[in-house]
This record gives sequence, structure tokens and C-alpha cells, in this order.
Amino acid sequence: MMLGQEKIRELAKQVLEMSKANQTEVVITANDSALTRFANSYIHQNVAESDAEVRVRVVYGKKIGVASTNDLSPEGLKRTLDTARAIAQLQPDNPDFISLPAPQPIQNVEAYVERTANFSADQRAQAVQVLCKKAKEKNVVAAGAFTTASFEIAVANSLGVWAYHPGTVAEMNTVMTADSGSGYAAFASADARAINAESIAAEAIGKALTARNPTDLEAGEYTVLLEEYAVVDMLDFFNFLAFNALAVQEERSFMRGKIGTNVMSDRVTIWDDGRAQDTIALPFDFEGVPRQRVPLIENGIARGVVYDSVSAAKDGVASTGHSLPAPNSFGPMAMHLNLAPGDVPKTELIKTIERGVWVTRFWYTRAVHPLQVLITGMTRDGTFLIENGAITRPVKNFRFTTSYLDAFNRVRALSRETKLMYSDWGNSSRRVPAMVVDGFRFTGVTQF
Repeated sequence: MMLGQEKIRELAKQVLEMSKANQTEVVITANDSALTRFANSYIHQNVAESDAEVRVRVVYGKKIGVASTNDLSPEGLKRTLDTARAIAQLQPDNPDFISLPAPQPIQNVEAYVERTANFSADQRAQAVQVLCKKAKEKNVVAAGAFTTASFEIAVANSLGVWAYHPGTVAEMNTVMTADSGSGYAAFASADARAINAESIAAEAIGKALTARNPTDLEAGEYTVLLEEYAVVDMLDFFNFLAFNALAVQEERSFMRGKIGTNVMSDRVTIWDDGRAQDTIALPFDFEGVPRQRVPLIENGIARGVVYDSVSAAKDGVASTGHSLPAPNSFGPMAMHLNLAPGDVPKTELIKTIERGVWVTRFWYTRAVHPLQVLITGMTRDGTFLIENGAITRPVKNFRFTTSYLDAFNRVRALSRETKLMYSDWGNSSRRVPAMVVDGFRFTGVTQF
């Protein structure tokens, strides 16, 4: 349920006035989200959720307690505050905690699109109908989902922090199945009207038809053309395993001791920027600290990691504005990653490959060795042999166990175009190009 800035401010004020803690923080999130899901080329589910949550963090010395509720009544807020206090009293001191953040100026970012917030179930159904109609015309089967959502995030604390941000997001994804072949496509934007169902359908259907009757291809090292859907999986693992300060402090990140040194191909530049207009923006973190544009990798050289207030205090630096909601054991998170594009049109990337493999996306990927960013997983929804700069035949999916870090040291080219990829985990988004990588190791072949 979207509450509006004044209602949210009043809720935060109530909690802060009731609290007797040394320091108190209130994080309020509200959302209206709806999803239309389809399978076998027809809509089988339409759901909507409207909710709001108040999360309270109280500090007594170095003892910290957190509790949350979606009961917004005065009684519900007091009960949550009392629960947080009781939890804090049972905690040991946190030696790394110094203080909640003090207020800083926050640059507003326009990320709320009214027509997305008002997008109806009928409008989603009409867009899905386009996909299903195109699928039936080509004798393929459509499945997927179309989501639209509006959200509000606010942070207030007893030191004077106040931050508020509304936003919207729309995302459509589909898997088209044609006998023994399948194809995937997805698109995300803050503006639901930017979703082009015909384009998404054409991409997935074309892939599915081309992927029919896959043939065997031996495992081994290949030059690969990785579409954006595969590239974003790689970027996510760097984020989860390496780009946060806590991972460095706990000596489980390859970035430890490498700042200022070459760790990837000089073609690779990665940064995080939650205030950029071409993303699902969020200009501050869950402590109310403004998000900074953080260079992570510049031309292959490690430049930095993201911080929240606790990890920053430990290193004697300022928070970069990348806190997750408390409590969490993960540490800070880069939620708006960008991989810099190259100068080659995506349609031309394939022409640079004499013999290789086209990969639409990865799935079921898992970390094997965090420090090496060694990942195992499989290809899915469109895997093809490339010969002399063109796709010559579909191939059965591969299993791989390879270091994503090693792969990012073997980047040959990146596409000029980029695609925005969205995850509802924390409203995070990533913008990436397609990529050509040499020497990507496939370790096994599936039967499909």
C-alpha cells in the first residue's frame, strides 16, 4: 500500500518519539505490486499484493535490536519497539558498531512513473496476449510473467536523518518452447510503456525455433558469445562474493590486497551508481546514507568496494551508502551495478568468432570457491555452435565449472548496446552489454 511521504513521516515520528533507546532508526517500505503469470500460452494466474513494513532498530550502548511489523497502528508500532528493545537487551555488545549515521544531503532522483503505478491487470493481459498470439502463430508455447510495481522507501533516525524515495518498476520475461528447443527474453524499465511485447516475443521465439533438435558438441574450452542474461549472472557473483567491504575484511574476497592492481582485462570497467537515471534508481541506502557512484574496476584495475556504516568505521573511511536493511550478516551490497559497454554492435560480435559457442543464459549457478569466483552451472534456453562468424547449429546444453574471474581476464569484446536487468531482491538492477570471452571451459554435456 502506497502511503505517501507525509503519512510515512508521521509513522517514523511516532516511533522516534516513543523510543527511549540511545539511538533509534526507522525504515519504512511500502509497495503495490501485481503479477500476471502465463504458461501453455494462456494466463493462469493474476495476483496483486499491497503491503507496508516498519522496521525498527534500537541501540543501547553497543547492544542492538531489530524488529519489524506491518501493523501500522500506534499499538503495533509500540509493540514492535518493545520487541526491538527486548532483543537488544539479550544481545552481546557489537564491538564494530560506532553510531547510526548522521544526516547528509540527498540528491532526489525522479524514478516514479505514474502510468506504471496505474498499469492495470487488463493492460498486462493485453501485453501477454501479444506474446501468446505470436507464439501460436509460430507453433511454439509461451510461458513467463509480467510484473508491475510501485514502491516507497524511507529512513529516519534519532540523529536527524530523513530520506524518502518513491519508485516504479515493470519487468516482463518469457521462455518460448518449440519441441526440443527453447528461447528466453526479458526486459525491465521504470516505465511499463517501455515494455515492447512484440520485440520480446520475437527474440524468444527466434531463439526457440533455432534451438530445435540440438546436436552433440564435445566439452572443452571455447570462445563464447555471452548474451546479457549470462553476463549479469557473472556480475552478480562478483557482487555477492567480492565487491563488498565485509567480504574483504573477512578475507573472502579476491579484492583483498588488490586495490590499485590489475585483476581483470583492461576492457572491463565496473561501477555502482544508485542515482543514475537509466536504472531503477534508489538515491540512498537502508541507513539513509546517500549512495555514491563507486568505481569498482577501471580498465581492469581494482579501485574499491562498497561500504555501509559499520564496515566503513572498521576501515576508518566514509560509508558509500550501500547498507542493506538491518540485521544482516552479508554486509553492504552494490545494488545498481554497471558493466561498461564496448564499441562493437551486438550484431557484429559474432563475426569476430571463428569457432565458438553462443550462450543465451546460465542457470542453476553455484559458487564452488569464493576467492577464485569459481562457479558451476549450466547453459539454458539457446546454446549454439558458431563457425566462421555465424550460428551453424544448435547444441545440447553444457555444464561448466570455471572461474568467472578468469573469464573476465579473457574478455575479447563487449557490445555497444546495454540491457537493464532487474531483480526484485532489494529492487536491485544491473546494466550490462553482451560479451565475447576466450577460453571459457565447459566441463560436461547434457542430454538436452
